[in-house]
Formats: sequence, structure tokens, C-alpha cells
Amino acid sequence: MGSTVKKILLYTFVLVAICQLSLASCFGRQGQYIRVAILQDAVFFSLRIRGPYEIQDPRTNKIISRGRNLNATVAVYSDSILLGNFKADYNSILINVNNPQGLTINGRRFRDNIQISRKDNAHLLVTNVVSLEDYIKGILYHEVSHYWPQEALRAQAIVCRTYALYQMRENKLKDFDVTSDIYSQVYGGLTSERQRTNLAVEETNGDILTYQGRVFPAFFSATCGGHTEDAAELWKIDLPPLKGVVCDFCVESPHYKWHYVLSKQELLKKVVSAGYGIDRIMAISPAGKDPSGRITGLKISSLLKEVSIPAKDLRNLIGPNLIRSTNFEVSTVNNDVVFEGLGWGHGVGMCQWGAYFMAKSGHTYIDILRHYYPGAEVTFMQ
Repeated sequence: MGSTVKKILLYTFVLVAICQLSLASCFGRQGQYIRVAILQDAVFFSLRIRGPYEIQDPRTNKIISRGRNLNATVAVYSDSILLGNFKADYNSILINVNNPQGLTINGRRFRDNIQISRKDNAHLLVTNVVSLEDYIKGILYHEVSHYWPQEALRAQAIVCRTYALYQMRENKLKDFDVTSDIYSQVYGGLTSERQRTNLAVEETNGDILTYQGRVFPAFFSATCGGHTEDAAELWKIDLPPLKGVVCDFCVESPHYKWHYVLSKQELLKKVVSAGYGIDRIMAISPAGKDPSGRITGLKISSLLKEVSIPAKDLRNLIGPNLIRSTNFEVSTVNNDVVFEGLGWGHGVGMCQWGAYFMAKSGHTYIDILRHYYPGAEVTFMQ
């Protein structure tokens, strides 16, 4: 009898230990929080909370105030942060909300917590401190259509999670990890969640891309135009998964081909405003192309002078939604400059429309990721 009891106790101990390890792993994953700057230079904003909340000093974790239900305008007042009639004499406060419906900022709902920080110019930085998985749910709808094939949505979820985790590690000493706009990943919080995109996040929960055991910036763009770009051509990133691959899948993308025309005078104004000393535009021609076929630079000639400008800089000068990529041909016709190009975006990493058509033709999300990030592996986030 004593031997049986000992066996039962030992079995129970082992079972409990396994459960604790499993829970620790689970909480370790769910406990990863990302800091998303949703307002960077606000003079004021509206805040609404339904249910209980706490206001905390993020430096000491001291609870400053507790309350229930709040509908207030938040602004800077002297050396304080003013929430309606409540004045917090702190440079930064953290608001914790215990409500699955989150809180509302300027009419948009967000999960988890927000940090409000007073800047030197008397403006406010507002950061959503949200679990990584909920963050991915809040961006997926903005990056791809929630009506796309589920395999494409799964691939996008893993790519977005990988990029976010990389930024979290790179920016841990800064005020925030990512912004909520196109300069990071477009994030709309709880308001932007949809059933199918949320399902893709849940189906890939914790999965990321790694290369030789390390997370890397898993870039992506809308349409690559036939060949993805080498990240080393744009940034100081030289990794085999980001060297660029042939893409035969995006040719039916609505963004595969584009053209744009502007006058020589319009282009001259933009070039001069950027500091290039030239008095007129007689001709414009490519200065070189990279292995993916994208233009690396352009030569702009007048009667007596010629200036060179990187293609990516010219694209930004004119507008990245007008000159949709650096994969273009350029010519002058009378008083106009004509651009005819392929693709939309920087072209590095996954081609989103390519992923869409791969999924439509029966490829899995693993196939998609292996194609666009050769040598990378899908691993479980540690």
C-alpha cells in the first residue's frame, strides 16, 4: 500500500511539474508585450474607458489612482498630465484596463494598456502596451485583405510577428518599439480586428521566421514585379533569406504595372528643393541597375551640368505612391518626364500578391515562406 501511494505521489509530482513548465512556456510567450506609438506628437486626445482601471507610475509601479469609467480629454497642463479633472504630476503614466473591450482613443479601440508620456515640447507620446499576439491581430487587416486565402493570411501573420519581434529587440532601449503607420506596420488596434485574420494569428500563435537560429527583419511589400529585391541594396542588411528571388506569381497583381507622368518643371522643383543644384532638366537616364532589374540611380542633365540622385531618394521626393517602385524605365517626352514601372513597394522579402496567387494555386504558408525567404525556418518563438 505504501509503495502504491509513493508511486501515485511521484506521478502527481511529475504531472504538476510538466504542467508548470507548460504554463511557464505559455506565459513566457503571452507575456511578450510590444510598445506601439499610436500618437507621437499630440496636443490633446480623447480617452474613454468602460469599467475599472488603474493609473500607475511606470518607473516605480506605484498605483497613483484607481477608478471606474472615464470619459476625458487628455492634455499637458504645466508640468502635469491632465485627464479631465484628474492631474497626474508625472512625466509618464501607465493606464491598466481590465476589460476585454479595451479602451478608446480618438474613437478607436485598443487592447491592454496605454502609456502617456509628456514630451519636452509640451506634447504627448501615447504608446499602446499590448501583447504581441494581439498586436498582430490589430495589423493583419491593414496589411492584407481578410478575404484572402487562409494560407496567405497565415504566411502574413508569421512575417508580421517576425518583423515585430525583431523591432522589439532592436528598440528595447527606446521609447517605443514600433509606430502604427507605414514606417513600421499599420496598426489599428481592436477596431481593426476581423474574424479570419484573427484566426490566422491564432493558428500560427508563436511561430516566427529565423535564420541560423536568429530572428531577422522579415520585410514584405505589395508587389515585387517579377523579382524581389536584395535588402543589401537598400539597407545595411546582408542575409541569404533577403537576397532576392524570382517571382512568377504576382504577374496578375493589380499593381504589377504602373506609369506616371509629371512635367520637367515639376520634377525640377522637387530636385532643387532637395538640394541638387541644377537649373533645368534636359534629359534623365538610369545611372545603373541592380541584379533584380531595379534602378540604383539616375542622371539628370542640363546644358552645362549633370547631377546624380539615388533612385530611392527620387522615389521619395516625388512620392512612393506615385513612383511605386524603383523598377522602372524613364524617358522625356517634350516637356514631360515619363515613368513606366513594375511592382509596388521596396520589393524586399515576401511579395504579398505573389503569396496570394501561390495560396490560390494550392501552396501552403510554409511553401510561401520558403520561397520568399530561402534558408529561413519557421520556428516557435522563445
